[in-house]
Formats: sequence, C-alpha cells, structure tokens
Amino acid sequence: MFLARELASAWTDDNRNFWLFGGNIAFTGVGVSALGNDLWKYDVTTGEWAWMGGSSAPNQPGVYGTESVSSSSNVPGAREAATGCTDSSGNFWLFGGIAYDSLGEYSADINDLWKYNPTNSTWTWVSGSNVNSLTTVSVGVYGMQGVPSVTNVPGARDGAAGWADSDGNLWVFGGYGYDSEGAFGPLNDLWKFNPTANTWTWMSGSNTVLATGSYGVQGVPAASNVPRARERVTAWIDPNGDLWLLGGIGWSQTAADMLNDLWKYDPASNMWTWVSGSATFDSPSVYGTEGVPAASNIPGGRERAIGWSERQGNFWLYGGEMYGGDELNDLWEYSQSTNMWTWVGGNTNPDQAGIYGMQGTPSTSNFPGSRTDAVAWTDAVGNLWLFGGEQQDTQGDGTLNDLWLYQP
Repeated sequence: MFLARELASAWTDDNRNFWLFGGNIAFTGVGVSALGNDLWKYDVTTGEWAWMGGSSAPNQPGVYGTESVSSSSNVPGAREAATGCTDSSGNFWLFGGIAYDSLGEYSADINDLWKYNPTNSTWTWVSGSNVNSLTTVSVGVYGMQGVPSVTNVPGARDGAAGWADSDGNLWVFGGYGYDSEGAFGPLNDLWKFNPTANTWTWMSGSNTVLATGSYGVQGVPAASNVPRARERVTAWIDPNGDLWLLGGIGWSQTAADMLNDLWKYDPASNMWTWVSGSATFDSPSVYGTEGVPAASNIPGGRERAIGWSERQGNFWLYGGEMYGGDELNDLWEYSQSTNMWTWVGGNTNPDQAGIYGMQGTPSTSNFPGSRTDAVAWTDAVGNLWLFGGEQQDTQGDGTLNDLWLYQP
C-alpha cells in the first residue's frame, strides 16, 4: 500500500519514470506522522507503483557504509524536506533535510549528500556528516567564495532549493540550517558541488543567517544582487542552464513572512537578477483574467508551492501556503519570452477541497484541492504530474496520496 505523505523528494529517470523517496508519512499503526526512507518508482507506461528500496517501517537510521563507495546495503536515513535533483547522467542526488542519522538519532537537520544509481539500484554516501544532533551540529565550512576545496561543505539544513546543470554540477540555495558560526536560521548561500572533483564551492550569498539580500534594479543583473534568506522556495532550471527561484518564507530580523519575488541566477556570470514580484513581504496575488497573460499578473506571496519546468522554458506553479496559514490551489504559468504570468486555473480563494471526478477520466471540472509540500514531475510529452502533499481533499484536511495528471 502506497502511503500518504508530504515533504518527500522526487526525481525523473531517463525513461521519464517518476521516483519518490521518504517524506513525512502517515504510517499505518503509528497513529501519528513519521519519517520514511522508502524509495518508490512510478512507471508512466503501466501506471503502476513499485517499492524499490528502503524500509516499510518509520524512522529508520541511515546505513552509510564507506564514503564514496556504493553498496547495495547503503540507504539514507528516514527524512523530510531534503533537496533532490537528477543529474545529466541519470543519477539521483539527495541532500540534507530533517533526518535520522547513522546512529538512529533524530536530527533537526543534516548535511549528508547521497547519490542513487537507478541502473544498479545502489546508494553512495558522497559528502557531509553521517552524524548530527542538537549537541553536535554540522556547521558550514565556506572557505573562500568562488574557490572550490575538498574541506568546504554546506551546513546542515532543510527546505533548500536544488538544481543539477547540464555539466553534471549540483546547486543548493538557502534553506533553514546552520551557518559558518553554528547559528541556526534562514540562509541565502548558494553552493555548487562538482561530482568529478568531489568539491563544494560557496558561490554567492552570506555565510551567516538572516541575510537581508540585495535586490538591485528589477530586470538588471548585478554582482551585488542576491535574494534574501529564505526556505521552502519553488525552483526551476531553464534550457539555458539558468537557475530560477520564487518566493518561499523569508525573514527580517523580527519576523518571518511570505515572499513572491522571482529570481534568476546565471552560472556563467555568477550574477542574480530580480525578475519580478515584490521586495516586500505578503504581497497579494493579482490574478487578472483566467487564461490571459498580463504584465500586471503575479502570484501572491507563498511557501511550499509546487513547480514544473517545460522544455520550452516556461514554468508552472501550483498552490502553496499563503500568509496566515491558508493553502492555495491556483495554477500559474510563467513565460520567459514575455516575462508574464498567466493564471491558468484553480480558485482565487484558499482552502479548497479537491474535485476528483472519475478516476482516470479527464474533465475540465476536475481540480486538486489546496495543498502544500507535494511532489511534481514532468513527463516526456510535457504533461504535469502532482502527487500527495498536505491539506485539502474531498473530506477536509489531511496528508494525501492522490496522483494527478495535467495536460497543458
């Protein structure tokens, strides 16, 4: 039985099948949510799920083995809010999150980096610590900005954004975790990991928590630009290899609130551009007319939303949590060529129950309920897939295991 979950990690393989790992899961018989380390594969051809590895029991410790050595017995510990991406060779990468370490100790955050090879079904512990606790935390070792080193490593964190570029490098931005001084809070540091050299490089942002960032002029890249500290953003990568992020929950020195700013990072120039949205907190959505793009349209401030990338370079955004804790089910499309948002569907009011219709039968009246922390995939023909998350179904609030297909 495939259990309901939120805050899982997800990948797509070379055959465009969907993979999912762990998360906060409603385990049968546990009575409360717990963390999983089960690995699943969804075959888009047969429409069937297969349990591929990990445990069917909650809160399992990690089996790390020897660093940089793959083994069929290795497996990451149970976790949620980890960062995941697929590299150009088809390997899956998993970084950090709220997890159980090698000793079976529950960690506020961890900074272990894992690689999964779907061809031989093996995990490799690549970098970071296999032990983390409230008394022995993994702080960030930043080194010199722009200079790779085998001693560099990001601090333990959860809720970070992650990407993999066409050269096989991994990128991690922000999240909530430990800085260079061991302080625990929101981050805005950008890191690059080179798997060939096995080195981390601190590329931009601050090495301390609560950085306010620098917006500069909207639409103009600059070396001084950088997003403010935040977690639970929505992230995309475009066909040119530029990294994008939207919103999340950001911090001032006194408060934490929702953002709706859209940013682009160009790895070639190492510069950020504030593209659209507001530099202030809790901006409301401007929906305009459904299906009609407009320069004034903009999704409101939100965290824990779901995103997809198209091969044509357009981005899709769904749901998330707005200021005050209400969940959304609005669907948006962003066009890079026009720099305009389009409200495509869903409700302008929060906390909507799902309209499921008949299973397997498309309908213009069907729509998922409001939710956060779901996982998403894009298939070979550009369809958008959505799984699980937390909040509204036809019966009310809860953790979900529903799978949806949207055909643009």
